[in-house]
Amino acid sequence: MTTVAQPVPLARRIRRWEGLPYWLVLPTVAYLAVFFAWPMIQAFELAFRVDGIWTFAPFRRMYHDTAFPEAWKFTLLLIVVIVPVQFVLALAMALLINAQIKGRGLLLYIFLLPLAISDLAAGIVWSAIFTENGYLNTLLEKAGILDQPFIWIDPRHRSLLLLTVVTAEVWRSTALIMIILVAGLQGIPRDYGEAAEVFGAGFLRRVRYVVLPMLKPAIQVALLLRIILAFEVFSTVIAITGNGATVLAAEAWRWDSSYLDDNVAAAYASLILILSVVSAALVIRLLRTPREQLLR
Repeated sequence: MTTVAQPVPLARRIRRWEGLPYWLVLPTVAYLAVFFAWPMIQAFELAFRVDGIWTFAPFRRMYHDTAFPEAWKFTLLLIVVIVPVQFVLALAMALLINAQIKGRGLLLYIFLLPLAISDLAAGIVWSAIFTENGYLNTLLEKAGILDQPFIWIDPRHRSLLLLTVVTAEVWRSTALIMIILVAGLQGIPRDYGEAAEVFGAGFLRRVRYVVLPMLKPAIQVALLLRIILAFEVFSTVIAITGNGATVLAAEAWRWDSSYLDDNVAAAYASLILILSVVSAALVIRLLRTPREQLLR
């Protein structure tokens, strides 16, 4: 006797597909849990636990470290300067790529080239440019602008050190923000811009009142990624300035590799994580989309 398979009710099939997204993201969640969440928990334990005793001693040593004030100030200055500069440049590059002009594929290729270079390699390249006998001084001397080499990498002038590091980071990682903004621009229907142009809106007004509001989700992601990565910059700083300047990530690396103190290194890493989370929360709060505002 054969039995006829009963059709699966529609409501049950819908419930099956409703759970599918969670199964699809499960490998990613497992990867993040194993390689990010667990090491982060261990880092916090190292920062608060010394020889089996829970204590704030690593944070006190970090706070009284002679390099801590300089690392703290230089890190914040780097973020305050580099994020707005990179965003403006990335937006200009993204608008240029998104425009219907000839050769935009070649422009995109040129803009993406620095992403293939590591931060340490970029720091070494720009160190060769800014050094006393480097390419920049040679070019300026041949052009008659300088009579003698100018010392760009001078530990006595923090503004010059900041300028050199910002220049290297802008050259290396602006394309990362540009890619996110280009993806956001591709999702904006051209009808909106054309309608604004018909009603007499110029280019800057179209960017301000049409492009930027609709680009807000992409801007949010780009700024989140840039700020978090800016807290982690240290190879470029070391390659260009040597011991002339330092950042929080560099101090975490130095305490771990040179001083062999994992606890203080973990305290620096924990501080970087806390600052990154706070900055990310501020960006999400300030750049909420209209839909997110309604949900609240």
